[in-house]
Amino acid sequence: MIETGDGRPMLEGLRVIDMTSVVFGPYCTQILADFGAEVIKVEAPGGDGFRYAAKPAHSAGMGPAFMALNRGKKSLVLDLKQDGDKAALRDLLEGADAFIHNVRAEAIGRLGFDYDTVRGYAPNIIYAHCVGFGSGGPYSGLQAYDDVIQAASGTCTLLPRADGDARPRYLPSLIADKVAGLHAAYAVMAAVIHRLRTGQGQHVEIPMLEAFSSFMLKEHLGGNTFEPPVGQACYARQVDPDRQPFATKDGYVSVVPYKLDHFTKVIAIMGDEEFAGQERFASLEGLIAGQSELYGRIAELTATFTTEDLVALMHANSIPAMPVRDMADIAEEPHLNASGFFLRREHPSEGQVVEMREPSRFSAWDAPEPGHAPLLGENTGEFRKR
Repeated sequence: MIETGDGRPMLEGLRVIDMTSVVFGPYCTQILADFGAEVIKVEAPGGDGFRYAAKPAHSAGMGPAFMALNRGKKSLVLDLKQDGDKAALRDLLEGADAFIHNVRAEAIGRLGFDYDTVRGYAPNIIYAHCVGFGSGGPYSGLQAYDDVIQAASGTCTLLPRADGDARPRYLPSLIADKVAGLHAAYAVMAAVIHRLRTGQGQHVEIPMLEAFSSFMLKEHLGGNTFEPPVGQACYARQVDPDRQPFATKDGYVSVVPYKLDHFTKVIAIMGDEEFAGQERFASLEGLIAGQSELYGRIAELTATFTTEDLVALMHANSIPAMPVRDMADIAEEPHLNASGFFLRREHPSEGQVVEMREPSRFSAWDAPEPGHAPLLGENTGEFRKR
């Protein structure tokens, strides 16, 4: 139910100068744009390199991942090697609420846009620096990309624990970049609230390694939570090799017997009450000791069902279950389409596109359609006139 509100975007009036590229910073500023901030993306003459990544694309510089991460923004091309373009950026910063960039500290200092310099003419600005590694540590100032952060955080050793293949491997997602982008978005919004309360701007550092490590170690610090350690690292349930999707007659399904007594319940409702009713599974100790065997019996039984019938059976008995969908088919996922998650519309230059709406829902604000991802330099003339 939509409550009475003023109908205006929640971050209306917030002007953000975005000098980020690739994924980490652009994901942060895309979230701010979705909530109504005016985000001015400052690009070098060649543009954000991610414009040309993750092809295919209809037009040069409008790759699909770039479009997803930069919707709702304006694009201004500035060559910061030129004094006139440096002056244009200074003018923008004087009237901005936040400056967000991922240029390394030494380089931004040489350009003359380090925090101490910027706050000299924009004293209340929120200056958010997206970095690979936090200041004060031995890696400070080093370059960082998603693969490097997955390696440094220990994430590359999770799959080996789960499948027995000893090779360290990356999770096939830009997960460190995206998690760091979420941390940056909420850090900037927290700084905005602080400024509303105190009138003060500030420097905000968002380090990728620390942000992603915090995210991953919530469960995987494990026994190392205590000193001395009381057990192994990692949350055992997450790296259990038996805890994987189960094969059915026509595909795969995720069935989650989250509570220990659900293991025997799942086996019983699939038709093997005799196995489920064994005395050795009557206690918590027995259920824990028999985990591998219980998973194995579930796998044998799921193979006798179609995916559709098995999911329906599990839902009828209040057991969490979903079919395993191929990533190529997600744009047709029925729940996501029915809930309005996907937005299909015409892009001014790229034709019909599929986008993802901001997933949060607010009772006092109905989010409008976001602006389109900009062509390189699309709005340069608009800001050159100011």
